[in-house]
Parts: sequence; C-alpha cells; structure tokens
Amino acid sequence: MNTKRSISNKKLPSHTKGDVQRRKAGGDSPAGRPITGWRLWLFRIIAITVVPALLFLLLEITLRIVGYGFPTTATIKCEVNGRVSYCDNVKFGWRFFPRNIARSADPFIFPADKPDDTYRIFVLGASAAQGVPDAAFGFGRILRVMLQQEYPGVNFELITIAMPAINSHVILDAAKDCARHEPDLFVVYLGNNEVVGPYGAGTVFAPLSSNLSLIRFGIALKTTRVGQLITSFALAATRKDTPQVWHGMEMFLGKQVRADDPRLKTVYQHFERNLKDISQIARRSRAKIIFCTVGSNLKDNPPFASLHRQSLTETEKKKWDDIYRQGIDREEAGDYAEAAELYLAAAEIDDCYADLQFRLGRCYWAMAEYDKAKDRYIKARQLDTLRFRADSRINEIIRTVADGRVAEDVYLIDAAKAFEENSPYGIAGEELFYEHVHLNFKGNYLLAKTVFEQAEKILPEPPRLLVEEKSGGHKADERPLSTEAECARHLAYTDWDRYNVTYNVLNAYIKRAPFTNRLYNKQQVSRMEQKLKALEIYLSPESLKNSAAEYSGAIQIDGSDWWLRWKYGKLLSEDLKNPWAAVEQYRFLAAHFPHSHLAYAELGLLSGEQGRLDESIAYNLEALRIMPTYADAHYHLGLAYQMQGRLDKSIEHYFKAIQLQPEHKQAYSNLGALLYKQGKLDQAVKTCRKGLLFLPDDPVLHLNLGILLKTQGHRDEAIKELRAALRIDPNSVKIRKVLEAIQY
Repeated sequence: MNTKRSISNKKLPSHTKGDVQRRKAGGDSPAGRPITGWRLWLFRIIAITVVPALLFLLLEITLRIVGYGFPTTATIKCEVNGRVSYCDNVKFGWRFFPRNIARSADPFIFPADKPDDTYRIFVLGASAAQGVPDAAFGFGRILRVMLQQEYPGVNFELITIAMPAINSHVILDAAKDCARHEPDLFVVYLGNNEVVGPYGAGTVFAPLSSNLSLIRFGIALKTTRVGQLITSFALAATRKDTPQVWHGMEMFLGKQVRADDPRLKTVYQHFERNLKDISQIARRSRAKIIFCTVGSNLKDNPPFASLHRQSLTETEKKKWDDIYRQGIDREEAGDYAEAAELYLAAAEIDDCYADLQFRLGRCYWAMAEYDKAKDRYIKARQLDTLRFRADSRINEIIRTVADGRVAEDVYLIDAAKAFEENSPYGIAGEELFYEHVHLNFKGNYLLAKTVFEQAEKILPEPPRLLVEEKSGGHKADERPLSTEAECARHLAYTDWDRYNVTYNVLNAYIKRAPFTNRLYNKQQVSRMEQKLKALEIYLSPESLKNSAAEYSGAIQIDGSDWWLRWKYGKLLSEDLKNPWAAVEQYRFLAAHFPHSHLAYAELGLLSGEQGRLDESIAYNLEALRIMPTYADAHYHLGLAYQMQGRLDKSIEHYFKAIQLQPEHKQAYSNLGALLYKQGKLDQAVKTCRKGLLFLPDDPVLHLNLGILLKTQGHRDEAIKELRAALRIDPNSVKIRKVLEAIQY
C-alpha cells in the first residue's frame, strides 16, 4: 500500500480548503475575510511608512534619553545671572564637518525676551564676514559702533554668525534659527566658499549633489540623533577619505575646478536657490535683509592654481611654454610691452591658464593701461582652479536675487563696487585686503560704512528721529559718521593688534600652501617680513603699556564687550606677564559668557602656571564639558595631572590631545617622556614617530626619538635621527652633545 498516495488523496476538511483559498487570495482579515483592493494597499503603505517611522521615533527617543548626540541649531538656550538668553552653539558646525576640525562662530549672547529699545541685527557669512584674521575687528563690530554712536538711545544688538569654510547651505540653516529670535535686520556677506564649502564642487567635506532636495534632506536628517548616529558610522567607514586635521586652505590642493567644469552650473543654481530661500525666511520673520556682493583682492593676489585647456596637444603645449618663458624673461627685465606681446601670443594658443592672465594684468598695470589690467586680473580670478574667491557669476547671482525687491524689504549693497571705487584705478588690492578675500581694518570699515548707509535708510522711524541730548537738541543723524580712527579707538585696535595681525597673516597664510604656490609670493613674503620688523617697536614695554591703556579705556566705555575683555586678557598674560590681572578678565567672561569654553580654558592654563592644580583641572574639565574636542584643554589637563603625579590620567589626556590635534608638538614630547619613564619604550617610540608624520621638521621630536632608539640599542637609527635634528636646529648645544656622546 502506498501510504503517501493514500494520504494525498484523502479528502480535506472544508475549513482547510478555505484556508488554502484564503492564503492564495492574499491572507486573512481580522474578520476572517481576505484583504483585497484598497485595504491591501493601505496595509502595504502602513507597513512601509508608519512602521519604520515608529521604529525611527523609538530609536530617536532612546538615543535622547541616554544622552547621545548634540544640539544642532546655530543658537542654544542658556542662562546668565538668572536671565534666559540665547548664545552660540559651538557644536553647530558638527553637522557639516568632522568634529575634530569643525569651525565655530565667535561667542555671543542675547536675551530671549527682546527689550523694547533693541534693534536686533544678524550678520551671516563665512570667514570674511566673521572678520578673519581677527574677528574683533570684523565689519559687523565696526557697524555696531557706527550705529550706536549715531543713535545712542537705541540698543543695537549685532550678532555675527559666521565661520571659516562654510557656504550658503550652512547659512540657510543658520538663518532659519535666527528667524526665531525676532530679528529686525539680516546682513548677508557670503559667496567666497560656494565651490570649496560643504556640498560644493571643490570641497573636501560633504560632496556635491545635483539634487538640492537630497542635500537638504541630509542636512535635516542630522538634526536627529538617529541621523547623527548614521553619520558617525559613515564617517568611521570613510575615515581615510575624510580630513582629520584642520590645514586650512591647504586641504583643498587636490580639488581644482576648471572654469568650464559643468559642476559649477549646479553650484550656481544651489547658491541662487539658497539666497532666495534666505530672503523668504527673513520676509516671514518680518525682518529686512541686506545682501552684499563680495569683494576680492584682484591686483595683489595671484591665482592659487592654473590648468591648461584640456584639448591642448603636446606640440601646442611645448610652443606655449616657449613663448610663455620668453614673456617671463622680458617681464623680469622690465620690458613690459614686449612681455605683454609674448603673453598675448601664448594666449592665442591657450588663454585658459590663470597665471598667464595675471602676468598680462601686471604688465598692463606697469604700462598704466589700467582698464586692460583690470580685465586681465578679473579673468585670472575666473580661471583660478582653486576657487577660494567669489567669481563674477557669484556676484551676478547676488545682484539678481536682491535687486529690485525693495518692496519686499530685500536690499542690495554692491560692496564689490564700493571696493573698486575706493581702490587705485578701480582695482582692489592690498589697500583693502590682507590676502585673497579677508579685509584689513580699512576694508572692514569701508564695508561697514557702506552697509550703514543702507541700514540707516531702512531703520524704523523712532531711531531715525532720535534726538541726542548731549548734542544740544540736534537730531542724531546730523552728527558726522564715526571715522575709521574713532571706530579703531572704540574697538581698541592697538599697535599691539597691528603687529599680531600681520604676524598671523604672514605665518598662517602667506607662508603656507596654497599661497606658496602663487606667482610673486616670495616678494610678498619679503615685504611683509619688513613690515613686521618695523612693527616690532610696538612690542616694547612702553608701547605695550600704551596698548593696555587703550584696552582699559575701551572697557570703561563698554565693559560688556566680550572681545575687549578677551584680548585684554591675552595682552596681560602673554606680553605684559601679568597673569593675575588677566585672570580678572577671564573670570568676568566665565561669569557673563558661561556657555563659552574659551575663558575656562584660559583660566585652566593660568591656574596651572601658578601652581593651583586643582583649579586648573576643574577649569579645563569645564571647558571640555562645553567643547569636548578642544585639544589644548586636554593638553593642559595632562600637564596638571602630570604635576600631581597622576600619570595614567596625564597619559590619557595627552593621547586625546594628539588625537584631536595631531600637530600638538608639546603633547608628543610630554607623552613620550612619560612613557619612557614608565619603561614603555615601544609606545614612546611609536608616539615620536607619529608626531614626526605631522611635524617632520620638529628637532625636539627627532632628538627624543634618537634617545629612545639608543636606549633600545638601535644606535645607527638613533644617529640618523639626531643628525636630522641637528640639520633642523644646527645651533642646539644639547642635540650636538647627545649626538657626540652616541657617536663616540
């Protein structure tokens, strides 16, 4: 008997047949009927939308409960002396950059409840709007001085939300947050970083996408804790392709973008859309908005990089090189007319090379043909393949978005035109700019003055009709506008500051790539070194005391100014060697700007230097609570713990310091020394080798590595390292003695 066959032929119960039929029909409903038609589609929609949304929400709530993630708005709520306020969010940049290299805005604070006598202005932009290289003298701060002097009965709150390397994608998000705080006016100075900033064609950060909605979705996703978790995993997976150290403009050397690159069209479209949306945000918040075109150094900033046209043949390239070389020879000989003819001949073969256009501009300038020079300088900027300067198309977009919209409270300031009108022969150069786009004090004053003239026209009636009692009944707007010198005095722009700014520009910009790749850079370095040497007279004890008196006087006028207190503290501690007086300034800042890590870090440093180690540790821990990625606070913690003999804690923080700032030379030296004392020679050697990857020209690291290798018995390697140290620092008696002791 075939058992299988008899079973398969057995008659099934009727309800079993129904089950089979229902399963074939698509399943059972709660009532026992099949789910068909619209109910089936509803079930599917719920399964692919509502269920994932609930899971997402559950995970989001869980992450927030356990404290994962960070606040993502440009401003965060804080409290000062019992008053609810809003302040800068040092973690805002974490949404757009890796944490350890994210930039941040300068500290600010304003009350949550806006007083009736207050006119609130938000300045939005990138490093040029921030005021780099010294934000204490940015155009926003000068603008506030002008407004406050002109209308002394009005409290002008001017909040600058700007930082290096950002662009309109970031500022759009910042504008949304600012709109919650009863703004009266937005001032937007933006456009230099559209190509190199996040989501640009030449960025090293978040990559470009042609789909703006996709970019915005990704930015919005990072406001959630789930999105931050996903981003964290993604960054870990792509760590090799993500910058781990902030190297400024040098990071973009491999990201050249030609003027005819089709990706630029996407960049321009995104920029225009973002500006339009920023204007709509301002309009919905009932605030006025001023868009400014952006200026750049045409005459004294050669292109950062040049590329030939892609279709150039080898034969054409050789001919071009020959003519170009001849042109350089004639230019260097001072025969500018002949040089220009040769450059023009080269341009007939290939006119896409940015350096060629700049050399032509220089020749025309030398021949006093200024219109031709200007055309060539502009073309050189357009063809520069490291696009750190806003090109003509960027400014055209700004004009298009803002022009003719006065009825909508959208206004245009043609700052680029103002710079031209205040430059020799209409070509902006080092008279207004430190380097490529960052304005010197005169340039910032001019920009502030240009914005002021427009802002004054759109101020509400009460401020404009204000009468200043001290002026004998005259209207405030009859007073002359604050001069450049008056603004400098109010902001304490001292001779000490002039020296420091020049030093920083020379060493942080002009002597570093990509500036070192430019034409005529050696000449500029030489000029600036001479200027810096001339400014050294302001470091004399008498001059420093005069600068301190200027700061003290400015603080008496406006004691709540964060920048005045901060810089005065720096002057006292670093140059006047008066740490106790500096502590007083930093304690004021810690009390009135408790959300900022900077004052706590300085107090931690000074407390450690004075031997108050427990205080130093407490201050540095507070700085790290606010800003966990602040490498200097980790270093100073390591130093304090080391002095207390708590070596394991010390090593922990030294490791963290070099992890966050791999160029922190002193952390490597201290860490290597501690590991050596603990007998951990392999780790000490590894630490020194890692340091030399980032600091190959540091003689101390070579010296320490040589000593460690000798201790391990690697005499030849030790001698090699010590010789390297001596080549870097040939005057070091210590290195020479150690080397001689090992050799002989």
